[in-house]
Amino acid sequence: MTQWTLLAPLDGWALPLAEVPDPVFAGGLAGDGVAIDPTSDLVRAPCAGVIRWPPRARHALTIQTVAGIDVLVHVGIDTVALDTGLFSPLVADGTAVAAGEPLLRFDLDTLARRAPSAVTPVLLGHGAAATIGARVLGRSVRAGERLFDCDSPADSPADSPAVTGPARPAVARTFRVPFDHGLHARPASLVAAGLQGLQVEAHVRANGRRADLRSVSAVMALGVRRGDRLDVEVRGDDAGAALAALERLLGAAAAPAPPASARPARVPRIDPGAPLPGTSAVRGLAVGVAFCWNPPLPEIAERGADADAERGALASARATVRERLERRAAAAESHRGVFDAHRQLLDDPQLLTVAEDALRLGRSAGAAWRAAIAATIAALHASGDPRIAERAADLRDLEAQVLRALAGEALDGRIELPERAVVIAEELLPSQWLELDLDRVAGIAMAAGGATSHVAILAAARGIPVLVALGPAALDLPPGTPVILDAERGELIPHPDDARSRRITAELAARAAEEAADLAEAHAPCVSADGTPIAVYANLGSLADARLARARGADGCGLLRTEFLFLDRADAPGEDEQAEVYQRIADALDGRPLTIRTLDAGGDKPIPYLPLPAEENPALGLRGIRTSLHDPRLLATQLRAILKVRPAGVCRILLPMVSGLAEVRAVHAILRDAQTTLGIDAPPPIGVMIETPAAAVLAGQLATATDFFSIGTNDLSQYTLAMDRGNPALAKSLDALHPAVLALIRSAAQAARRAGRPVAVCGGLASDPCAVPVLLGLGVHELSAVPSMVPRLKRLIRGLDLAACARLADRALDCVDGAAVRATVAAWTARGGTDVE
Repeated sequence: MTQWTLLAPLDGWALPLAEVPDPVFAGGLAGDGVAIDPTSDLVRAPCAGVIRWPPRARHALTIQTVAGIDVLVHVGIDTVALDTGLFSPLVADGTAVAAGEPLLRFDLDTLARRAPSAVTPVLLGHGAAATIGARVLGRSVRAGERLFDCDSPADSPADSPAVTGPARPAVARTFRVPFDHGLHARPASLVAAGLQGLQVEAHVRANGRRADLRSVSAVMALGVRRGDRLDVEVRGDDAGAALAALERLLGAAAAPAPPASARPARVPRIDPGAPLPGTSAVRGLAVGVAFCWNPPLPEIAERGADADAERGALASARATVRERLERRAAAAESHRGVFDAHRQLLDDPQLLTVAEDALRLGRSAGAAWRAAIAATIAALHASGDPRIAERAADLRDLEAQVLRALAGEALDGRIELPERAVVIAEELLPSQWLELDLDRVAGIAMAAGGATSHVAILAAARGIPVLVALGPAALDLPPGTPVILDAERGELIPHPDDARSRRITAELAARAAEEAADLAEAHAPCVSADGTPIAVYANLGSLADARLARARGADGCGLLRTEFLFLDRADAPGEDEQAEVYQRIADALDGRPLTIRTLDAGGDKPIPYLPLPAEENPALGLRGIRTSLHDPRLLATQLRAILKVRPAGVCRILLPMVSGLAEVRAVHAILRDAQTTLGIDAPPPIGVMIETPAAAVLAGQLATATDFFSIGTNDLSQYTLAMDRGNPALAKSLDALHPAVLALIRSAAQAARRAGRPVAVCGGLASDPCAVPVLLGLGVHELSAVPSMVPRLKRLIRGLDLAACARLADRALDCVDGAAVRATVAAWTARGGTDVE
C-alpha cells in the first residue's frame, strides 16, 4: 500500500461532503473527499501532479497524480454557468506542479453572491482504488494544511473492473448530450457512478477525442456541450446493464442542479436586531423564542460486510418506516395524502433499483439507501421546476427515517418545546413535524425549504405562520433567542427591541379580539355599505377544509381543488370513489354551492399514471384542461362522478387553464355523453378559470358557452408578467396587484357583466385584504378565499362603498407596479376609503 496526504487547497472551513448543498456531491456520487467553505480566493495544488482543465471552463480542475489517481477540486456549486470572468487560471493545461503551487484565483465575493454556494468539494476521482483515512472536519483550515490521508495500492490503483473471459464484440450506441452545460463534474459523476461495479469497458468518442466513461476528469476533458453527439462503445459481460444505465442518464434531458428554492443561499452574518429576509409560506405573525432543531443523521458505514445481510437490514428498516406511515395515515383526519405519498416513495421501483445496485457493489444498507435518495433527488431537480424539486424534501425525510430505523433509533418521539416556540430548522420535514407539540409552536422558520412544501401545507391547516428560504444565518440563532416571525412582511427579527415586541404583541392581541368579533358575525349575509350583496366563498382541498369553511361562515365553495384525489397514488380514483368524496363535501357545506374544478394536472402537478410527453417548458405545455383533453378518459369519469352528487344543481363545474372556446365546447361534448350515460337531463352550471391572458382577452367569446367566470390570479399573474411564481428570486416582483393584471381582471369582469354572468376571484388575491376594495371596484362580486380569512373579509366588505372602490380601482390602474398599487390602497384606507388623492 502507498500512503500519501492531500493538502487543503484553500483557506476556509472544512466540512463533510454530506453537508454540501448538492445531491451528487453530498451523496458521494462524484467521489469521496472533504469540502471547504472558502475564505480565500486562491486555489493551491493539494498534491503533486499534472493539471487538467475542462475545455472552455475554469471552475474545476483535476490533478493527475503519479499514482494514477485523479484529484478533483470543484470551486463552488453550480458555478459552471458562472465561469466567464470569475476564474483566472495561473497555470496551463498539462503543467506538472508541486504540492502547494498556486493554480487558480477567483472572485470570491461575486461567487458568494451569484452561486448557490461557494462550498468547494475536494475529491478523489470516481472509481479510484484508494481509501481515505483520517480527515480534518468541523474546523478552519489553511491552504497547505493536511486535509485527509489516503491509502492506495502500489499498482494500477484506478483500474476499471477487469473484463474476463473470451473477447466480446463491442455494443455501440449514440446519444446527444442532454445537460445544459455539457458533461461537467456532476453529470460526469453520475455517468461514472452508473457504471460502477459492472464488468465492462465503456468509452465515448466526441469532438474527435476518446475517454473512459468511468473517469470523471476524462469525460469533463471532452469539452462537449448540450446537443453534442456522443458515440459510446461498451464491451463486457454487463454490457446490457451498462447501456441501460447510460440510457437512463443520457437518454433524457437531465440536469441535476437543485433550484434556488431547494437550497440555502449564502448570506452574511447579521447584527442582533437586524431582520433576516425570507419568503412567506404561511402568512401571519408570531412572537416567541427560537428553538433550533437540526437533529443529526446516524453515522453509517460505507461498506457492508455481506450483501444479503445488508439487503435484509434495509428491507427491515423500510418495513418499520412503512408501518409507521400507515399508522400516521390512518390517524390523519386531513392531509393524509402526505403520508400516503411517503409510502409510495418508500416502495418506488427506481429508488429500489438504485439501492440494489449499490448493495451489489458492496455498500452498506445505509450507504445504498443514501445513494438511491441522492440519485432520485437529482432526477427531481432535473425537471427544472422549483415546485417539483421541492418534493426532494420528502425524499430527504424518507432518507432520515430509514437511516434512523437502521440505527435502531425510536421513530415516534415527542420533542420538548418551550412555550411560544419559533422552530428554526434547515428544512423541517413531515416526519419531524409529527414530533412537535403543536400547542407550543408559535411559528416555523426554515433556512431552506419551499413555499409549497408539505410542511407548509400542514402548518397552514393549523394556522401556524411559516417563513422559508431565510438562509444559513437563521441557524446561528442560539436557543431561547427572543424573535419576531413576521410572515406578513417576510422577515425574522432576532432580539427585537422592547418597543417592537410590545407593538407586535399588542397587534396579535388586537387581532385575536378582532377575529373573535368577526367570527361572531361570519354567518350573517355579506352586504357592502351601499347595499350590494357580495358572496364570500372558500377554497377547499379536503373534507376537513369544507368543515372549517362552514364553521367560518363561508357562503359555499368557490374552488374545490380535486388534485388531492389524484396525486400521490399508483392509479386513478374511480367514479364511485370520487362521487363519495364530492358528496361528503357537499353534505358538509349543507346545501351551499360547491364549485368543483376538474383535474388540474401537468406542469407542477405530474401524475404517474397519466403519462405525458416530455416538455422543455411544462408551464407552457399540457396543463389544466389541455391535459384532460389530451386523454379525456379521466375527465369523463370525473364528470360522471360530479353528476351523481345530490341534491341536483348543488355543484358547479369549473375548467382550469382554458385558452379558448374550442376547449370549452370539447368539454361540453364529453359532459353531454356523461349525462346520457347517467340519464340526467339538466347539466350543472359550467364555468372557466380566467388564468391565461388569452382567456381574459377572449372573455366575451367564452361567456357565450359558459355560465360563470372564476379568475385565478396566481397563474394569471405569472403568465401576464412572464415571471415564474415558483422562483423565489422573483417573489417580491410577482404581485397580482400589478396594474397589467388588474387591467385583464377588469376586461374579464366587463365581459361577464355584459353577458349577465357572475365573475369571482379564487386566486390568492381574494385572500388579500389589501386587494379586496380594488377587486370590488373592478366589478368582481364574488370572492373565494382560504377558509380562515372568510370572517375578516366579510367584515371588511361590509364597510366598503362600491362607488368609492371603483374610483380606487381607476387610480390603481394608473400605477406603475404592484407596490405602487398597495401604497395607493394603504393611503386610501388610512383616509377612510373616501378618496384616492
